Amino acid sequence: MIYTDEYRSPLGMMIMESDGETLTGLRFEDAEEESREPVTGPADETTREVFVQTSLWLDIYFRGQDPDFLPPMSINATDFRRRVWEILLSIPYGRTMTYGQIARKIASERGIDRMSAQAVGNAVGHNPVALIIPCHRVIGSDGSLTGYAGGIDRKRSLLEMEQSNKMRLL
Repeated sequence: MIYTDEYRSPLGMMIMESDGETLTGLRFEDAEEESREPVTGPADETTREVFVQTSLWLDIYFRGQDPDFLPPMSINATDFRRRVWEILLSIPYGRTMTYGQIARKIASERGIDRMSAQAVGNAVGHNPVALIIPCHRVIGSDGSLTGYAGGIDRKRSLLEMEQSNKMRLL
C-alpha cells in the first residue's frame, strides 16, 4: 500500500509517499513525472511517523539550514541508480556537482575509462525523493541548470537559497 500526505513548501505543495514505515517518494505536486503506482490515500496515525520526520526535515531545510538527519527511506532501484543517488547525498549543502563529475567518479570506482554523463542524468532524473536526495544540486558541465522535474525556476530558487544561507552562516 502507498500512503500520501502533503507538505506546503515556500515553492509549492509537495506530495510525500510512504509504504507505511519509510519514505518512498517526495515531489512537487506539479512536477513532471513518469506514471506512478496508484496512490491509496492518506496515512492513518500508525503510519504517520515517517511523514512527521519528513516534514521536520523539510521545515529545517526551508528555514535555510542543512538538516543533520535523513528520514527513513526505502527506494527500489538498480545498483547504478542507487550509487548515483548516494553520490547526490554526498554533495554538500550550497554546492553543486556536474553530471560529468559524477560519471567520472563512478568510472573511477568501477575501474573503467569512461561512464556516460547521460546515463548519470537518467539516474538523477529518476530520483523519487526530491530535495532530500538533492538532485537539484546537479548541473551541466557549462554551469547550466538542466533537468529538474520540479522545473528550472525551482531548481534556481533552491540553489540560490542554499548559497545565500551558506554565505550567511560563514
